[in-house]
Amino acid sequence: MSNTPDASTHCHTRRLLLLGTATLAALAACGGGSGPHSTGATDRQIAVAPGVSLHVRDWPSARGDSGDVIVLLAGLGANAYAFDSLAPALARRHRVLAVTRRGYGSSGKPLPVNDANDMTYAPATLVADLLAVLDALHIERIVLAGHSIAGNEVTLFAGSHPRRVRGLVYLDTTFDYLASGGEDEESERLSFEAPEPGPADLASMAASIAYARQINKHWWPALEANWRDALEVLPDGSVRPNTPPAIARAMGKAAHNFSPDYRRVRAPALVITVDPGTVGNLLPWLSPRSDPRIVADGLTFFDVFRPLRLADGERLAAALPGCTHRLIRNGFHSDFFIEYESTVVAAIDAMHWEK
Repeated sequence: MSNTPDASTHCHTRRLLLLGTATLAALAACGGGSGPHSTGATDRQIAVAPGVSLHVRDWPSARGDSGDVIVLLAGLGANAYAFDSLAPALARRHRVLAVTRRGYGSSGKPLPVNDANDMTYAPATLVADLLAVLDALHIERIVLAGHSIAGNEVTLFAGSHPRRVRGLVYLDTTFDYLASGGEDEESERLSFEAPEPGPADLASMAASIAYARQINKHWWPALEANWRDALEVLPDGSVRPNTPPAIARAMGKAAHNFSPDYRRVRAPALVITVDPGTVGNLLPWLSPRSDPRIVADGLTFFDVFRPLRLADGERLAAALPGCTHRLIRNGFHSDFFIEYESTVVAAIDAMHWEK
C-alpha cells in the first residue's frame, strides 16, 4: 500500500527539510557549489573545547577589509565545503568564514554521553563552539548566516551574544522544529523519499558520487567537495559516513527538540525562503521512470507541503520585526544558494547591517 500524507504531514515536512531532503543526511551531506573548488580559502583547525576542534575555511575580502566578516553555517550533515561557491562570491566585498560544526566533515567528533541531559550536541554547545572560533581569530562582530537547521544556532547566538552580531541571514530555515512536532525517531519512511544508498552505491567514492547525482537537482563542484569531506574511504575502497550514527542521532534529537526565542534577537535580519514551485524541485529524484503510484504520492505531498513551507517562512519573518524577507522561486532547498547565488549575494549586500 502506498503512503499518502495525513495528520503527520507536519512531521514529514519537517523531516524532509531537516535532513536536507532525507538521503543527503544518510550520507551526512547536503548543500552544493557552482564554481571550481575554491583555492582562495585558508583551512584552519580551531580548538573550541578540550579535544575538540572545528574546521574553518577562511576567505579574505578582495577589498582587504578583515573587519567586515560573514560567517556561514551549513545545514544538517553538511560541512564548510558546501559554501565553496557562495563564500568566494561574498568575499568580493567581505571576509568570509565557513564553519563545520562538531560531529561532521573534518571537525572533531566527540561521542555523546548516553544521558538524557547530555549537551554534547545541544544548540547551546554549538553556539559556544562558534564563540570560541571568533575569539580565537580575534573577530569581534559578524554577520551570521545559517542554512536550514543552522537557523537554530543563528537565533541562539544572536540572543546570547548580541554585541557580537551585526546582522543575521536565515537561508531557508524552519521557524521552530519543536513546535512542528519535536523528535520523532519512529516516523514512517515515505514512499517518495529519496532511495537510500545500497552496498553498490557505497562500494567506492565514484559509486557514491554517481548515486548522489541521481538524487540531486544539480551536481555542483562544491557539492562534490562537501560530499567527499563527509565520507571515510575504507581499506577496500568502499565508503561510509565519517559521522558516527550516535552523533547523527544526538544532533538530530537536539535540533528537533529546540525552540528558538526570537524575542531576544535585536540585530537586522534577512530571511530567505525557498518556494520549490514544482514537485521536481522538492523531490528531484522522481522521474518518468518512477513508479506511478510513488509519483502520485509525491505530487499529493507537494500540494500539502508547499503552502506549509511558505507559511513557515512568513511566520519566521513575522517573529523578526523589521526584517527583510525575500522569496526565491523554483529552488531546491539543498542548493538554492548556489543556483540563485547572484540573487542571494545581492540580497545580503543590499542589507544595512549594524556597524
